[in-house]
Amino acid sequence: MHAITFHDLESLSYEVVPDPELVDDTDVIVRVTVAGVCGSDLHPYFGREVGLDVGTVMGHELLGEIVEVGVSVTSFSVGDRVVAPFTTSCGSCFYCLRGLTARCDHSQLFGWVESGSGLHGAQAEYVRVPHADGTLVPVPDGLDEAVALLSGDILSTASFGADISGVVDGDMVVVVGCGPVGLLAILTAFDRGAREVVAVDNVASRLETAATFGATGVNFQTDDPLGIVQAVTQGRGADAAIEAVGSAAATRAAAELLRPGGRIAALGVHTEQHLALSPGELYDRNLSYAAGRCPARDYMPASLALAARKEDLIKTLISHRLPLSEGVDAYRHFAARKPGWNKIVLSPGS
Repeated sequence: MHAITFHDLESLSYEVVPDPELVDDTDVIVRVTVAGVCGSDLHPYFGREVGLDVGTVMGHELLGEIVEVGVSVTSFSVGDRVVAPFTTSCGSCFYCLRGLTARCDHSQLFGWVESGSGLHGAQAEYVRVPHADGTLVPVPDGLDEAVALLSGDILSTASFGADISGVVDGDMVVVVGCGPVGLLAILTAFDRGAREVVAVDNVASRLETAATFGATGVNFQTDDPLGIVQAVTQGRGADAAIEAVGSAAATRAAAELLRPGGRIAALGVHTEQHLALSPGELYDRNLSYAAGRCPARDYMPASLALAARKEDLIKTLISHRLPLSEGVDAYRHFAARKPGWNKIVLSPGS
């Protein structure tokens, strides 16, 4: 089959690799119809996360049709259309039963093979899905596949951010970073009852999209984010901040825009050695800081329902629908943050 594989920093290849095979009785093989390129894919691409084996198939966002089923799979059959979260989950361990599916005892991340062990990714014609009964979710009829795809990662992650930052009716919310996760965080903050959202970035096209999602876009290089937030909060600051970048600067920006007692949700994947805020800063302003990998499988039913309600708006986030063969070039454009490159969806075989 054809797939996009990792070779070195900023070096990917579109090449032929072996087809996946069933390994365990609880596996299925999915023929991928759409796969996403995610901001998290850029961490190994740029070397912010290291250890990925040469030849690893990239990608952790997948939707497709089941073509082969292990003998112990009970919930799915050949021909079913399914969408997966970015990590597998058994559905029955201590963590799965408590909704923390991202920390399943048997969890694996799609697109991460290290020292020969792990799970190949979804930017390919076919993918093996372990623990299919506990991992996969049926795709609702009539929902755009590219929109449904987002439930397995970024839409659920955005909902998780709204929840762990404690957004409630009437809150004034700041979103730091207007990549795809940040843009969807605007949507989920409003869905939780936020009265106003200020979205902070420095890419004009992203701020324009943020405005279509209902936020006030603020360019941190040319505008005054703190002044704007204080103007709409009687000088207090935001009630909640959703940080969707994954950098020390973004953490500090989020904290500076909060009122005393405000709440930060860190959705960006952080690779720095230390938290950008000291314990004293959190204590002195009664700030709450929450972080962690989204338990996407637990969120997916609600995310698919939200995707169906807001399908037309969410579609506008998908800037490029490309064949898999153009994926390597798409990574280059996305990594360079070229204007207009928001969410990229790849289609094998198209």
